[in-house]
Amino acid sequence: MKTFATRTTTISDHFFAAVDVRINALRADGNPLPIIRLDIGSPDLPPAPHIIEALTRAAARPDSHGYQPIKGTPALREAWAGLYQRLHNVTLDPTAQVLPLLGSKEGIFHLSQALLEPGDVALIPEPAYMSYVRGARFAGAEPFIVPSSRETGFLPDLAAIPADVLSRARLLWLNFPNNPTSAVASRDFFASAIEFARRHDILLVSDAAYTQVTYDGYYAASLLEIPGALDVAIEFNTLSKSHNMAGWRTAVAVGNAEVLKTLGTIEANVNSGGFKPILEASIAALSGDQSWLGPRNQIYQHRRDRVIGHLRELGLEVDLPQASLYAWFKLPGDWKAVDFTNHVLQNARVSLTPGTVFGTEGYARLAFCSPDAELVEALNRLSDLDIW
Repeated sequence: MKTFATRTTTISDHFFAAVDVRINALRADGNPLPIIRLDIGSPDLPPAPHIIEALTRAAARPDSHGYQPIKGTPALREAWAGLYQRLHNVTLDPTAQVLPLLGSKEGIFHLSQALLEPGDVALIPEPAYMSYVRGARFAGAEPFIVPSSRETGFLPDLAAIPADVLSRARLLWLNFPNNPTSAVASRDFFASAIEFARRHDILLVSDAAYTQVTYDGYYAASLLEIPGALDVAIEFNTLSKSHNMAGWRTAVAVGNAEVLKTLGTIEANVNSGGFKPILEASIAALSGDQSWLGPRNQIYQHRRDRVIGHLRELGLEVDLPQASLYAWFKLPGDWKAVDFTNHVLQNARVSLTPGTVFGTEGYARLAFCSPDAELVEALNRLSDLDIW
């Protein structure tokens, strides 16, 4: 067989695909103790009933089973614009500044195809969602890792970027509330990032997957709330976490119209529009009753408190998240991340995500997307290990 394209060598299999293989092998080893997965941030709670009802009603209609507009229905674009107006007081043109997507992950990857060429640089704060790096590499560009640390609240040090890198930079990724650290950013930081992007002619890209998963009354601002953002930025958003619709593949890119026009051209050549019942359910999620999100966040907050308290009792350094679904904790002693998570999986049958998946050694991520009984069982198993 002829060799594959060189660009395929720039990326490897997705971490969670490899984890699935290993977990399936462990499940066949004869050990009756069930494996508890706290690795992936996939909500275990269902969407609200009115969302499910909208899906089933639409699925029962004969006209729901054909191709839909590639760039989303007008009603869906208006629903996303309505959410930004209601939640963030941001006014968007539904036609030019809203682009529905089949999940934000594909949009992130396609944006790199739209903006980056060989020799270009994508500025990526670390730790980071792996698709930012892989999307840049797949486009033939160079990911440049911008340093951040727990001491600075995991905010990227933009002043540390060398001038020769800035001269080739085309975009800067931001992700707040953050995956994996759960760190949050202030409006002042967003304003400084917008000025930075304007000064260096860089597109600013916000991945805002967790803005509606917040605790203790915290409000997560959208980057687009800041004056001038629409000139230099776009934002990805998704219903996966905000409305418990992971797996439905329904998301959006909003912001700068020129960028969205080009991104939309790529989408039009790759996709054929979403499944109409999912589009209808997305409209119901965005425009319907939102009162259920508060109690949902209370459930997550209760889990957060349990997890953080337990990890601290084990002597681990971990911050209390104001948003997101993760505990990002520093590993004990001299443990390497992969060695630690492999040890925990093998001996406690609890699956965690090593920090190296996000580019950072010495940390691991625990997702509290499991029922209380599973969380308690998993935490007790961790306590029983002889590594603390």
